[in-house]
Amino acid sequence: MKRTILWLLAIVFTGALTLAVFFPATWVAALVEKQTGGRLTLGDAQGTLWRGSAFVGGAASGNGPVTPLLPGRFAWRLSPLALIGNVRMELSNPESLTQSVVFTGSWREWQLSPAALRLPADGLSGLGAPLNTLALSGRLQLAWTSLQLALVDRNVQVRGVTTLRMDDVSSRLAPTKPLGSYQLALDWQGQHANVVLTTAKGPLLLSGTGQLRNGRLQFSGQADTATGYEDTLGNLINLLGQRRNVGGKNIIALEFR
Repeated sequence: MKRTILWLLAIVFTGALTLAVFFPATWVAALVEKQTGGRLTLGDAQGTLWRGSAFVGGAASGNGPVTPLLPGRFAWRLSPLALIGNVRMELSNPESLTQSVVFTGSWREWQLSPAALRLPADGLSGLGAPLNTLALSGRLQLAWTSLQLALVDRNVQVRGVTTLRMDDVSSRLAPTKPLGSYQLALDWQGQHANVVLTTAKGPLLLSGTGQLRNGRLQFSGQADTATGYEDTLGNLINLLGQRRNVGGKNIIALEFR
């Protein structure tokens, strides 16, 4: 009996070790889809948990195809030391990332190395109304300093600064091209972030501050035009918000609640 139990334990251990070593990347895709509530998945996942690649896509409905959300394929390499809680994963994608990103930490806390993610040019329209009405285009890049991530009560807490750069933004509704370049900085403190919008250059002037809490944005700002562009951009900024008089000057109030 004792020998039989030892053999059974050896078989179970061997099976578990084989599963850990060859954990397929397709199972990782299923986990990503589950953890994001069906919003994201990994398309055409190849390899294993430890070394593989896939593209990031929106989870398909039914048997429909997975639509890529970012250019290129993301390749990952995860150290086997993760099994004992020493996590180190390298993520690369030359088409989307300015440099490889390294995650280090434990099972519940990680540090993300600095990098930047290039986003599709039509990403501005995907931010919703009124931006989708304006049919905006431009170069988008999300950059971050060293970020601290932690899993607390099944929620991810973030500490650090991320910056969304929007360069050479244009609209098919405006003859002036480009309208300008802008920066949206988010200072993360757990599950909320302080938000600051500034204009780097251009005739369309945007500014404001707010907070992002649990995925909901509260923002208050204004839109204005540089001197000499009042007529050519007047109709455009009227679509952005309500006109108000501030200090004797008409501006457009940007409000998100």
